[in-house]
Amino acid sequence: MEESDARWISDTFHSNCPGREVMEHVTGRWVPLILAALAPGPMRFFELRERIEGISEKMLSAKLRTLVRDGLVERTVEPTTPPQVSYQLTELGRGLSRPFAQLVRWISAHTPEIIEAQHRYDHGLNATDQMIPNS
Repeated sequence: MEESDARWISDTFHSNCPGREVMEHVTGRWVPLILAALAPGPMRFFELRERIEGISEKMLSAKLRTLVRDGLVERTVEPTTPPQVSYQLTELGRGLSRPFAQLVRWISAHTPEIIEAQHRYDHGLNATDQMIPNS
């Protein structure tokens, strides 16, 4: 690998950095919740779907497939009839789940304050106050 390649391969601010794809995979609405749900231990698909209210089977399946591909989640199939599939975090996934668990706790603790700030913003400013001046 050339020195110029080494710069962008680990610099998520660089447009060619593969970390941007990883960032896209692990941020968003569902992945932090999936990782937080799996943090205590393995779960079956239906348990995850029930734990994460509002996620469709299609979305959960797609996100789990991506997390397995990225090496963050391990999929285990038990040879029973019908087969039982469970998901658990890999070591890499456990490392990522810790900051996400902190984020989920922070959001839970501070949601009332954020809702209040949104309420103040929505009701305390008129349209001209919301415009940001050009520099």
